[in-house]
Amino acid sequence: MAKGTIAIEEAVIDPSDLQWLGDSASMYAPAAIVTGSSSSIAHALTQKLADIHTHRLAQMDAEGVEYMLLSVTSPGPQGEPDRAKAQQMAVSANNWLAGEVKKNPKRFGALASLSMHDAAEAAAELRRAVKELGMFGAILNDYQSTSADGSGKKYFDEEEYRTFWKTVQELDVPVYMHPRYPCNPELEKGAKYGDRKHLVGAAVQFHLDLSFHLYALMSSGVFDEFPKVQVVCGHLGEGIPFNLWRADHWYNKPVKKASRPSKEDYSYYFTHNISLTTSGNFNTKGLKYCINEVGVERCLYSIDYPYDDIKEAQDWWKDIDLPEDQKEIIGRTNAIRLFKLPLEL
Repeated sequence: MAKGTIAIEEAVIDPSDLQWLGDSASMYAPAAIVTGSSSSIAHALTQKLADIHTHRLAQMDAEGVEYMLLSVTSPGPQGEPDRAKAQQMAVSANNWLAGEVKKNPKRFGALASLSMHDAAEAAAELRRAVKELGMFGAILNDYQSTSADGSGKKYFDEEEYRTFWKTVQELDVPVYMHPRYPCNPELEKGAKYGDRKHLVGAAVQFHLDLSFHLYALMSSGVFDEFPKVQVVCGHLGEGIPFNLWRADHWYNKPVKKASRPSKEDYSYYFTHNISLTTSGNFNTKGLKYCINEVGVERCLYSIDYPYDDIKEAQDWWKDIDLPEDQKEIIGRTNAIRLFKLPLEL
């Protein structure tokens, strides 16, 4: 395969383990209320998620995608409130996905799924995934659900997760922060999204909810304690680059500086610890703005397949109005360097 683009937010699912989809199945396939029902299995999106080596690879060949970094689709273990079940799901998924990657390691790599109920347990599974399974980092789907009714949430800026971030730094692998659908209480009538279901999903809710978590991480002091930690987010940074000036403007005022947990402002962390991708946001003007705000070395190409289309993404990228050196850096070089992929620069 000739050199092409490297896409790093590309979703899969083990076809024998549809419990991964949880409540999300009813979001993209309303008829499939019961996860694992024949309707959810037969749904076109489920079939695309389950395919790695046939139709997906054929599209990659046809459109010039050299390599995909695969991850199990959202919500993953973050959607499982039971600690033991979530850990079992993570281990099983990582074993399965590592096996799939071994079938064609020149074209595919993987990010580990983790249960985040317990920071030490998550750190241990990440270490196993990287050291024993050959994975290139982890993917976390926003917050960890901790209660059966969906009301309990854990965010990873909390003090208890310092053990996890310490291991991330030691392993020197990135963590991809990915959105997820809202929990059930927020979808009930009278609740935040209950009467506004048109806002749910990628158009609005994903970036609103995940940007909160990213701001929380940046301001928590995690990156001061572990300055080599690298976090990646998709969709042109979940809207954050377009708000950085105002966020810094207020975060740097004396009243905030006197009490804030972090040493630096948001722009500092976004240019030292955060990278963004083009996944599902094929916006040339937006990407140029991000390049100007956070630097070309912090921008990476991605597709968000199968939620977005390989050909649409590649057509955009082939014709994008950017200097060739920037296209090479964003489309390929940054991913190889950040994730330490086994590809030639």
